[in-house]
Amino acid sequence: MTEQAPKHEFDANDPKAAQSNIDRDESILEETMKEFNPGNNSGEDNTIENDIDIDAFHTRIAELEGEVKQAREGTARANAEAYNAQKRMEQEADKSKKFALQKFAKELLEVVDNLERAVEMADPEDPVAEGVKLTHKALLTVLNKHGVEVVDPQGEKFNADFHEAVGIDPEAEADIVGTVLQKGYNLNGRLLRPAMVRVGQ
Repeated sequence: MTEQAPKHEFDANDPKAAQSNIDRDESILEETMKEFNPGNNSGEDNTIENDIDIDAFHTRIAELEGEVKQAREGTARANAEAYNAQKRMEQEADKSKKFALQKFAKELLEVVDNLERAVEMADPEDPVAEGVKLTHKALLTVLNKHGVEVVDPQGEKFNADFHEAVGIDPEAEADIVGTVLQKGYNLNGRLLRPAMVRVGQ
């Protein structure tokens, strides 16, 4: 009788090995069928000999079918885990790409603040003021292109997740941002710097 195949341990990270186990077990199953019911090419009846243990035959067939099923399930699990691992890697790579500029962008915000103050304090008739204004606008355009967006909550309801209250604005309604002392910024939806505000009481 055909020697029983050893039980297989499946490596979830090796789909090829699991598929190899399926092929081997199917081959053993085929050989076992031939052993218990050999074909007769001379035209004689193709029957199981009387001295064959029918129970052992069916038991062996069931064992091999179980091993093939187990190997197929192992292959399916390995493929699923490989797919999930690939998706996680793609998500991590995308996340790293989105926020790689976080530190650099945050340091540039000080430059943006200085340019804004220069524009506010400059004489509108001074041609230099116009150049500073254009430089400020160009810098914001570049930052926006890379996912940096301005948070200017003037007149909005105070939100502690995005705003930092540093005082009370007596002219503003309760819980409404009255004065924006320093604008905030987001990077691809993540808070880069909260807006510094005064809120109505």
